[in-house]
Amino acid sequence: MVKKRNTKKIAIVIVAFALLFVLLFRNQIRQASTFLFGMTFDRGIHLAQQKTSFNILLLGIGGAKHDGPNLTDTIIVANINQAKNQVHLASIPRDLWVPSVKGKINKVYSDGQDKGGRGIEYIKAVVGQITGVTVDYVVVLDFQGFIKLVDYLGGIDVAVAHTLDDYNYPIDGKENENCGKSDDDIKAFTATNSAEMDLWAYFPCRYKHVHVDKGVNHMNGTTALEFVRSRHGVGSEGSDFARSQRQQLVIHGLKEKIFSLGIILNPIKVIGIANILKENINTDISSDEYDDFIKLARKMEKAQISNIVIDAGDNEKNQFGLLSHPDISERQNFEWVLIPRIGDGQFSEIKNYVKCLNDGIDCVVGEKGIATPTPAQRTK
Repeated sequence: MVKKRNTKKIAIVIVAFALLFVLLFRNQIRQASTFLFGMTFDRGIHLAQQKTSFNILLLGIGGAKHDGPNLTDTIIVANINQAKNQVHLASIPRDLWVPSVKGKINKVYSDGQDKGGRGIEYIKAVVGQITGVTVDYVVVLDFQGFIKLVDYLGGIDVAVAHTLDDYNYPIDGKENENCGKSDDDIKAFTATNSAEMDLWAYFPCRYKHVHVDKGVNHMNGTTALEFVRSRHGVGSEGSDFARSQRQQLVIHGLKEKIFSLGIILNPIKVIGIANILKENINTDISSDEYDDFIKLARKMEKAQISNIVIDAGDNEKNQFGLLSHPDISERQNFEWVLIPRIGDGQFSEIKNYVKCLNDGIDCVVGEKGIATPTPAQRTK
């Protein structure tokens, strides 16, 4: 199914985070002086060739300390509509198969980085192919930057929708622990076992239990990261789609904390956060655009936000999604993947649904297509 939610006063988070990233490219004195000049003397907003509606792609990666450091765990397309004072978020699952790259979407940025640091260029093209939108900006944040940001803010409050229990969360730094097994035992085991559940049972010291109660939880950076990264939660929380929904809850918690401290209006505080993150981000936002993001954030403080998570639905609840799980085969390198329900590489339904979202139309995913109710405009 495609999850939807309208929540007032959180659209500003997208431009706020973009702002934090672009500040990294100048020294503190120049940052502060340019900030004050731009806010005082230039009232215009000149982002994305002055388009009233543009798109930012938000990516989360593991970073240098992780296997596959540039694989994207988080993929969110944010459409910012200045004219309508709206922001629309569409989360794309990391396991979506993309035939043109012969792999999952979560490897596209990584492949591009391996080919001359062209990750942003590659992911822009592929996300455009899938969603039908033009990606104007990309912001990439790694896990360490995320942890540092949350801790610098003194933690965040997250309204957890469902209790999370993940008994097999990987412990950083223990990926190769032998857990008391001999080299010969491990060699014999790995020769005949490869499933994740086999590894959990054989190497229990590599994993831990992550538990988060339903309701409002105050999280430090490490807890917040575990909450958004968990992939093996009990029940419905074990799905990639549940993780996408948790990511959106954390974005809301970050927004609330940042603006409760008045950081967006204080250039010194913004620069402080930027200095914390400077080793942990990659973006194609130019350094002379950051004051425009500040002005846009202020302009859209009361904007409306809508969220969707593109998923495979729930057959037991008779809820339909845009994706399906194909049988594991050579076609997808024998990997567990997701493909569009209408066919491998056929992204037309996803494009139509994202267009509905960005146009403010309340489209409904049905068994055989996407219906547009009348009246179609989403209630504000």
